[in-house]
Amino acid sequence: MKKIRKPCGLHCIKVKHLGVALNGHDILKDINLHIHCGSINAIIGRNGAGKSTLIRAILGDIPHSGEIAFKDRENGRVQKLKIGYVPQKINIEKDTPLSVYDLIASYCWCFPVFLKKSRKMEEKIKQSLDVFEAGHLIDRQVCTLSGGQLQRVMLAMAVMDEPNLLLLDEAVSGVDPNGVELFYRTMEFLKQNFDLAVILISHDLDYVLKYADKVILLDQTVLKEGSAKEVFQSVEFEKAFGADELPGYVKRRKLFV
Repeated sequence: MKKIRKPCGLHCIKVKHLGVALNGHDILKDINLHIHCGSINAIIGRNGAGKSTLIRAILGDIPHSGEIAFKDRENGRVQKLKIGYVPQKINIEKDTPLSVYDLIASYCWCFPVFLKKSRKMEEKIKQSLDVFEAGHLIDRQVCTLSGGQLQRVMLAMAVMDEPNLLLLDEAVSGVDPNGVELFYRTMEFLKQNFDLAVILISHDLDYVLKYADKVILLDQTVLKEGSAKEVFQSVEFEKAFGADELPGYVKRRKLFV
C-alpha cells in the first residue's frame, strides 16, 4: 500500500438515472447520486428496498441502465472507477488451511502464492493489515478468525489497490457491539486519511446518525437524501419505516430538538 493520501475533495462518483429490471419488473428506477471523496454515505431502507441490488449494479455484477462515472473535477477527465468491496459475508469451509497472507496474496496477485512467499509482498500485506489493527493476524488461518477479525482482513484487502470507492454491503452483520463500534471508527479513519468515498448499507441507525455525512433513503428509487438529521426527520422516513417498527425512532427525533 502506498503512503496514505488525504482526500482532495475534488473527485466524485456520479450515478445517473440508474435502473435495474428483472423479468419486466423494476427493482430500481431512476437512481441519481453524487458522491464525493472523503465522505461516508449510508444507504438505509426497509427489507426488499433494493439496497444490495444497488451495490451489485455499481459493481457491475448485474445488468443496469443509466450511467456510473468517476469524475476528476480538477482537470475534467473521466477516469476508470476503481472499486473496493466488502460483502455481507464470505463462506470459508471449516478447517480450510488458508492463512490471511494466502487469502490476500492470491486476491491481489495472479500466481500460486504457495509456490513462493515473497518478503516484499508480505511486508505490503502487513502494512495494509496494520491500518486496521490486524497485522498480527497475517499468519492465522482464516477459518479461525472471529467475525470482527475477518471483517478487518477484508477491509485491508479491499483498500490495497487504492480504490476511489469502497462499497460495504452490511459489513457488520453478525459482528458484536464492540466490533461494530470499531468498524465505524475505522470508516471515519478511512474518510479522513484515504482519497476515497465510502458507500455502506446499514441498519444501525444510531451509528449512521453519529458517523454518516450523507444518508440515502432507498425504496426502488431515492426517497430522500441529505444529512442524518434531514432524512430521519422527514415524512419519507416515517412512511418508509413507520414509528411503530422502530423502538428508538422517537428518541432519535428528540436528539435534533
